[in-house]
Amino acid sequence: MSRSYDRALTVFSPDGHLFQVEYALEAVRRGTCAVGVRGSSCVVLGVEKKSTLQLQDPRTVRKVAMLDDHVCVAFAGLTADGRILIDKARIECQSHRLTVEDPVSIEYITKHVAGIQQRYTQSGGVRPFGISTLIVGFDPNDTIPRLYQTEPSGIYSAWKACAIGRASKTVREFLEKNYTDALARDDAIKLTVKSLLEVVQTGAKNIEISVMERYGVITNLEQSEIEKIVAEIDAEKEADAERKRQRLAATQAGQASMAMGSQLASGTATPAAPGPREGHATAPGGESGVQ
Repeated sequence: MSRSYDRALTVFSPDGHLFQVEYALEAVRRGTCAVGVRGSSCVVLGVEKKSTLQLQDPRTVRKVAMLDDHVCVAFAGLTADGRILIDKARIECQSHRLTVEDPVSIEYITKHVAGIQQRYTQSGGVRPFGISTLIVGFDPNDTIPRLYQTEPSGIYSAWKACAIGRASKTVREFLEKNYTDALARDDAIKLTVKSLLEVVQTGAKNIEISVMERYGVITNLEQSEIEKIVAEIDAEKEADAERKRQRLAATQAGQASMAMGSQLASGTATPAAPGPREGHATAPGGESGVQ
């Protein structure tokens, strides 16, 4: 009986689940990690890149794309689904610009993307999109950075910092502990790289960073810049570890000193063995003789 609920997209299970939507969420959790961080005057997108083959062009394997001059998106999940959804969002951006003669707001295009994802959860003959997205940018005539997330079920929400994809729960917990309001550009980039290093074990070569600083201006960091940031983070970790070792050694020395002091105060310390009396010498065999 459960198999019928499993196969039918538009039929709820008795406990209120749409299994195909949950399977789409599982596809997102198995995808590469993507992180978005809002700063005071910028918004940063960082994604985990899969290792490319030796003869493959890495420029054709990207998880960050532009929807319009002022809107950027990163996604986690099925790459082919991401390409189709990005194309639909780009068409809407162009249509809105031609019809209204104004570019889209970030929330408008986010709502449009989420609406497409939602329609694919209640239509026959289709399946849900197996991706989640992070949509960032600046609204027209505004200097406040925006960051939104959409899910395969059609939910969308605004965030200060967010992670999707593989180990997203771990990365979100890291962001919750380390995020502060009004981050400067360099601090936002460093926090994004740090959070990705919680998942990426191969260092800078599998990290891609894009920074949007104001309306229509986006920068993709070079590999050398990312490697420099990773080296700074590694140096900070080593310095923190050394400080912890020094504090631990000082604590242990203090505890040993206190223990010795308490032993002397209670008279339980072992007194030193007395030396030979003056005027006597120890003869061979352990006998004492007078010289």
